[in-house]
Amino acid sequence: VQLQASGGGLVQAGGSLRLSCAASGRTFSSCGTAWFRQAPGKEREFVTSIDWSGSRKIYADSVKGRFTVSRDSAKNTVYLQMNNLEPEDTAVYYCAGDSLGSDPVLYVYWGQGTLVTVSA
Repeated sequence: VQLQASGGGLVQAGGSLRLSCAASGRTFSSCGTAWFRQAPGKEREFVTSIDWSGSRKIYADSVKGRFTVSRDSAKNTVYLQMNNLEPEDTAVYYCAGDSLGSDPVLYVYWGQGTLVTVSA
């Protein structure tokens, strides 16, 4: 499975971005998929995950109410809609496949990351 994350960029605080994670090489719809992020000098942090059906979603407390994860199985793509962004959200965002948990060691497949920068 190859995962391709995209959609990062520079945005002002309070703005929005939508990240995409496109999968190839295997039917993605049977996997749990997650987003993690890693800020400079910090450990990789769980953001959210979604199950294969899209009915179960888990969010980190730091993003609840601001971020929404969704999936389009027909397009083999998972999305992360990020609203009301804060400078603390600045990080490289990674999508990962084949689990729902918050521990990165549970994930076998990783995308290359997309940089999100939020200016104050």
